[in-house]
Amino acid sequence: MKKAYRHAAAVTAAHSKSFYFASGLLPAKKRSAVRALYAFCRVVDDIVDEARSEGNRDKELNYWRGIVESGFARGDDWVASAWADTLTRYRIPRRYALQLIDGVARDLSQFRYRAFDDLATYCYGVASTVGLMSMYIVGFKSHEAAPYAIKLGVALQMTNILRDVGEDYRNGRLYLPLEELVLYGLTEADIAEGRVTENWRRFMKFQIERARRLYRESWAGVKMLEREGRLAIGAASILYEGILNDIEEHDYDVFTRRASLSAWEKLAALPSIWLKVKSL
Repeated sequence: MKKAYRHAAAVTAAHSKSFYFASGLLPAKKRSAVRALYAFCRVVDDIVDEARSEGNRDKELNYWRGIVESGFARGDDWVASAWADTLTRYRIPRRYALQLIDGVARDLSQFRYRAFDDLATYCYGVASTVGLMSMYIVGFKSHEAAPYAIKLGVALQMTNILRDVGEDYRNGRLYLPLEELVLYGLTEADIAEGRVTENWRRFMKFQIERARRLYRESWAGVKMLEREGRLAIGAASILYEGILNDIEEHDYDVFTRRASLSAWEKLAALPSIWLKVKSL
């Protein structure tokens, strides 16, 4: 099982430096568990994104649904083994994992979202479910923490969406609310051509402020977590929100570059994050 968890950690390190960094602030066993959760999410997402044949894709998604429902995995599938062990050990409600699989699979059939409420539902499926499952790993004092985890998941996913507009559009997907594009005088042609206009800046300012509001509103949930998990979740929230700052600092150009924080910026932020968490 140690080999399975090491492999899950390697998957996490390869695909999300921010998640890997934040999860490193957890005690060893919980750190391994949240990385197994991430690796599960990553593998399921890759099944959808890697354009396999429809039959194979459905078969692979059903394979993961079976692991979730049974809590059992083949020993030679390391990610599945680590995830099945985590799922059982921390008594994570199966429904959240199944909702995540269904949420990711939505990318196979829906490529545009009319209104923000529609997009928020998608964000719940692919991100808030991760927060809800993480709660069971890091530990929580009250089920009242759940709505805050949901808000944080939407904020995190909206940050992903704003960061990856250009890349997603090249892959045939546009996650920005179409009604709001129209409201700001934008069209898909503007997205396709990567135009950073004054309308685009105003649109992005609105999107970023809404995401920041969700981050602020979710913060109250951190104090409902067990003490040893607060720093990791607080760091994940603040560091990911920092991506929004990077987008602003580069004039809202999410078409020719990928916003990110350097390893030094993450380390430099830790003292202030620790103080903010300590103040809870």
